[in-house]
Order: sequence, then C-alpha cells, then structure tokens
Amino acid sequence: MATIDPARGLAADLIAYVCSWAGFALASLPMTEALGRRALWPRMIAAWNWVNFVQYLVLAVLTLPAMLDAPSAVSDTLGLVGLGYAIWMQWFAARAALEISGVRAAAFVAIDLGLSVFLSGLTARIALG
Repeated sequence: MATIDPARGLAADLIAYVCSWAGFALASLPMTEALGRRALWPRMIAAWNWVNFVQYLVLAVLTLPAMLDAPSAVSDTLGLVGLGYAIWMQWFAARAALEISGVRAAAFVAIDLGLSVFLSGLTARIALG
C-alpha cells in the first residue's frame, strides 16, 4: 500500500481547491452568457462562495460521528445526507441568483460536481506520488 506524504497531500489539496474555485467561476461565465444572465454572474458567484462556506461547515460537523467511532451506518447516512444537502444548496443558489429554472440550475451543479470529482481523483493520485 502506498503511503501519503502529508506535505505533498496538503499541497495537492490546496492547489485543487484553487483550481476548483477558479475552474467553476470560469466555466460558469460562458454558461451565464449563453442564458442571457451575464449581469447576474457576480451575484451567482457570491452566492456560490457563501454556499461553499456553509457546505464545509455542515460536512465538518457531519464527520464528527465517524471520528467518535459511531456505527458505520450512522456515519454513512450522515455523509449521504450532507452530500444531498450540499448539492441542493448549490442548486438553490444558482436558481435563485440567476433567476433560472431548476433544470438550468442543475447544469451549474453538474459542472461544479464534475470538476470536483475530477480534481479529487487527481489530488489523490498526486498525493500518492
């Protein structure tokens, strides 16, 4: 089994965070232009930033049971609930900030989620060396 160098893992996580933030902001700009909502893009990015902050807090709280050796069914359920809540918050923020339909807001969530999954996998590979 490969070991993770903590410094390398931290550096990879920090770089992935910056890439994820900038990547979504840059990817969402042409999407808002295509929807005729370019003027609302700064509002959407501000809402998305605050949603991310809340998501991190919620997910941090929901990981506490796992750290306290709660049964895996409890930890897994809380993780799934946290993920669902995070996705819903992103969808709601995009829909409200851009004043678009739920389906269109889901496209913004899909881009962010896809980018996050890609960068998580890349970060794991980099951390392992």
